[in-house]
Amino acid sequence: MAGTFSGRLVAVLAILTASLVGCGESATSSDLPEAQLTETISQGMAQASVPGVIVGVWQGDSAYVQAFGLRDTATGDPMAPDLHMRIGSITKTFTTTAVLQMVDQGKVGLDDPIAKYVPGVPNGENITIRQLAAMRSGLANYSDVVISAQPTDPEHVWTPQEMLAISFSRPPLFAPGTEFDYSNTNTVLLGLVVEKASGQALNDYIAEHITEPENLDTTSVPTSAALPSPHAQGYAKIPDGATVDSTDWSPSWGFGAGDMISTLDDLRVWAHDLAVGTLLSEETQRAREQFQLAPSEGAGSLYGLGVEYQNGWIGHNGNIGGFQAYAYYLPPEDKTVVFLVNSNADPLGVWNFFTEIANIVSPDHPWPGPPA
Repeated sequence: MAGTFSGRLVAVLAILTASLVGCGESATSSDLPEAQLTETISQGMAQASVPGVIVGVWQGDSAYVQAFGLRDTATGDPMAPDLHMRIGSITKTFTTTAVLQMVDQGKVGLDDPIAKYVPGVPNGENITIRQLAAMRSGLANYSDVVISAQPTDPEHVWTPQEMLAISFSRPPLFAPGTEFDYSNTNTVLLGLVVEKASGQALNDYIAEHITEPENLDTTSVPTSAALPSPHAQGYAKIPDGATVDSTDWSPSWGFGAGDMISTLDDLRVWAHDLAVGTLLSEETQRAREQFQLAPSEGAGSLYGLGVEYQNGWIGHNGNIGGFQAYAYYLPPEDKTVVFLVNSNADPLGVWNFFTEIANIVSPDHPWPGPPA
């Protein structure tokens, strides 16, 4: 399967390079470097090992919106700008926003211990909601176990309790608040905090209080493995090196941390409103923006409460079986970039691919180097 996939990809990229086949609309003025972006994206797909990519760049009245390559390597159907895609850890920005809304409502305190909401957490009396959102709890990540199980049991529906049991079976990595360690365990716990404090299922809360007020009509927390139509197929690499169609793998292991679905247009709105704090009080948004060094997220990267700061760019990226997503807003230049690909076979390659795009869009705010 890997050989067939690669051969088809090379053939398609040759066509794209020759004719710049893309879908969607291009910039409405010369403010954005359209030709340079198109050339870079066409060439970067092969280097990043992705069959398809959707890119949107916006500044003022200028917009560059293009789709390249394939949504489905079996049928040869092309990518399109309106496809639903899994967005991985961009989900964290929604879950932490929900928690911060609970803070604004007086239902949750940022310095409350997690033990107040979820029993049985190691160091639970000493780990605060703020430390969970900032990835500074010290709780071990469960993700290596569930991700390694996916190729052989892709339909398994993981519960938060199953995933937390994996994490809690391991000793904490460090004392709460003393270091940074990116762990999905933190945001799973925050999802449970939202459910406890609101009395609603997490998907219902996010729909009622975030996606509906923001008019994000194509953004959702899935309740099954099915992607809404139209959507791209996603491709992942399994341990034997083969690339497989992972579109319908269960996203349940990302509860609150990585299971959501969205589109280019919705992420454009969300990246901006997340960065400026549209749904939060000014005080709570300032708390979110207490950025601290996050070495594992890139060279010089900073992390606040469920949001990254990448040399001026504010937002998050995501990586889940078959899909990767980047959505960032650059306040000093009023620029938004959203980048979606339908493969996570080469995360570092995709990071480098996005780096080239971001550096064209804003040479004055170069994208950080990859994590060590």
